[in-house]
Amino acid sequence: MNFTNKAQILDDYEQYIIERTHHHMGYPYNLDFKYEELSKFFKYSINNLGDPFQPSNYGVHSRQFELEILKFFADLWKLDDYWGYVTNSGTEGNLQSMLIARENLPNGILYTSSETHYSIFKAAHMYKMKAITIPTKWNGCIMLDILKEEILNNIDKPVIINVNVGTTMKGAIDNLSGILNILHDLQIPRDKFYVHCDGALFAMMLPYLQSANGTIVDFTLPIDSIAVSGHKFLGCPMPCGVMLTRKILMNPLLKPIEYLNSVDSTITGSRNGLSSLFLWNVITDKGHDGFRKDVEMVMENAKYLEKELTNRSISTFRNNLSSTVIFERPDEDFVIKWQLACVGDIAHVVIMPSINKEKIDLFLTDIDNVQFNKKCVRLHMGNFCQCNDCIIL
Repeated sequence: MNFTNKAQILDDYEQYIIERTHHHMGYPYNLDFKYEELSKFFKYSINNLGDPFQPSNYGVHSRQFELEILKFFADLWKLDDYWGYVTNSGTEGNLQSMLIARENLPNGILYTSSETHYSIFKAAHMYKMKAITIPTKWNGCIMLDILKEEILNNIDKPVIINVNVGTTMKGAIDNLSGILNILHDLQIPRDKFYVHCDGALFAMMLPYLQSANGTIVDFTLPIDSIAVSGHKFLGCPMPCGVMLTRKILMNPLLKPIEYLNSVDSTITGSRNGLSSLFLWNVITDKGHDGFRKDVEMVMENAKYLEKELTNRSISTFRNNLSSTVIFERPDEDFVIKWQLACVGDIAHVVIMPSINKEKIDLFLTDIDNVQFNKKCVRLHMGNFCQCNDCIIL
């Protein structure tokens, strides 16, 4: 890289970012966020080190905003006695939750579906946890009968379960009530199981979805932790997230650190204090009514895209409670241009608050010039699907 013209390099990079943002549809990032009110804080090193609930000797922090964010999510997910923090990513929230699970159930076995986010498997590898992968149904939901069978095969071991509240590729929500019924039927004691809910995108949206049809993911149920990403539905210019757990489960992890005059309780120790400012800002600006409107708009636009793709005879599918629209994989130039996430022969678009109908129409105009193999993305649909050329999901 030639550094002789720094201004030109930065201008060129800005143009690149503008173009890439304009053609962004494949990954669940909300690119609609405000920063003007917060720009004055960019000149400070804001570090939320140590435990969110314990002061430290480092004074340039945003812990007061972090605590407000945790209170918001504790109310949203109905948890009174809670512990949590603003993480550096959704992955970190999963890593922290799996660490809590392992420390409370050292001999526990992790059960999770084959369509689980890679960070859960990363956690199992890092913490040397035995993990059993459970296959999914065609729509991406964990197969309960096989889960029950695997737990029975290891009935002498504590149970750690990761529940997907919106899988990475298909936006599938695992049947939490069905999973809890299995634990009840097998008479697993409450202190011998840990249930984590990876809700990177959808655990934030679900409480505002009128068509949830009784699907509940909160701490009124016997679950132990929830993790979400902050840069997805909420919107933030840097990766971040929020994780929440029952306070009592943190007892094995709280270690006083004299150097900090605080407690070491989080994965990374130091945490980006600007993230808390951004998340607090959007929560304060939008509130429950604003988030509800965003969810309604997102779901309406997802249904619009699904319908328009179907009208073009492009095979498509969307889980009922999801804003993720799956369709047969286009050619590689189109995939790269629109930054589509792909697995095998399928691709998807994740509709976010920053994706309006104008952007969807631009996407559709482009897709009209793409050649498809006309394969069906609906595998094992029984009588619903009559084709003989289904894509294996």
